[in-house]
Amino acid sequence: MIGWTGLTAPQRGHVAMLAFSALVAGSFSLGAMAAPHISPAALTVPRFALAGALVGAAAFATTGVPRQAFRAPWRYVLLGALLAAYFVLMFEGLKTAAAVPAAAVFTLTPLMAAGFGWIVLRQVTTARMALALTIGALGAVWVIFRGDPAAALRMEIGRGEAIYFVGCIAHALYAPLVRKLNRGEPPVVFTFVMMLAGFALLCVYGWRDVMATDWIALPAIVWICLVYVAVAASAMTFVLLQYATLSLPSAKVMAYTYLVPSWVLLWEIALGRPVPPAIVLGGVGLTVLALLLLLKDEH
Repeated sequence: MIGWTGLTAPQRGHVAMLAFSALVAGSFSLGAMAAPHISPAALTVPRFALAGALVGAAAFATTGVPRQAFRAPWRYVLLGALLAAYFVLMFEGLKTAAAVPAAAVFTLTPLMAAGFGWIVLRQVTTARMALALTIGALGAVWVIFRGDPAAALRMEIGRGEAIYFVGCIAHALYAPLVRKLNRGEPPVVFTFVMMLAGFALLCVYGWRDVMATDWIALPAIVWICLVYVAVAASAMTFVLLQYATLSLPSAKVMAYTYLVPSWVLLWEIALGRPVPPAIVLGGVGLTVLALLLLLKDEH
C-alpha cells in the first residue's frame, strides 16, 4: 500500500479534491434545511470565524505564521471577498432553490474554471480535458435528475438558481487566482490569512444581520449546519482546495465538483432518504470516467 509520502504532488492534489467533493456535498442538504431560519450573512460570519480559528490553530501548530505571509495584503482581500461572496450567495440562493437544482448549477464551475484558468494563468484545456469536462457534466446532470431526461429538460432557472450562479462564478475564479497570487506561503498559512480578510469583510457587510438574529431561538438544524459547514465544508475544504490548486491545473481542480451530486446521493441515503434507482449508476459511471481521463498526465 502506497502511503501519502509515496504519492507525487499531483496525485496528492487529486486525493485532496476527492475529499473536498465529499465534504462539500453535505453542505447542500444541510444548507437547504437551515437557510429558511437565518440570514445568509448571519450564518456566514460565524462560519468564517469558527473555520478561521481552526485553520489558524493548525497554522500556528505546524508551520507558524511568519510576518512575510502578510505581504501584499490586497491578495487576501481579493480572495477573501470571492469566497465570502460565494458562501453568502449560496445560502441566499438556497432560500428559494432546492438542493438538486442548486447542485446542477454548481456543476457549471469546472467549465468556468477552465476559462478563468486560461485568462489568469494561460492554462490551456487540452482536447482530452475538454472531453472529460463534457463527460463529467453529462454524468453529473444524469445523477442530479436521477436518470430522467424529461426532468432535466423541465428544469427552469429561478431567482435562487440565478443568485447561486453568480456565487459559482466567484468560486471558479478563486481557483486560478490562488495559484497566481500565492508567493510561496504554505497552504494552511495562506488560507488562514485569506479567511481573516474574508471575516473582516463579512463583519462590515453583515454585522446588522448578526446583531438582529435571535441566536437562542434558532432551531437545532441551524447549529448543526453551522458547525458542519465551518469545520468540514469550510476549514477543511479551504485547505484542501488551496493545496490542490498549487499542484493541479484549475480545470482539473474544479472538475471534482462533478462528483458532488454522487456524494449528495450518498448523503441522502445516510440521512434516511429514498435510495435512488439503479439507472442513476450510469451517471456515476460517467463521472468516474471523466475523472479517470483527468487523472492521466498530459505530455
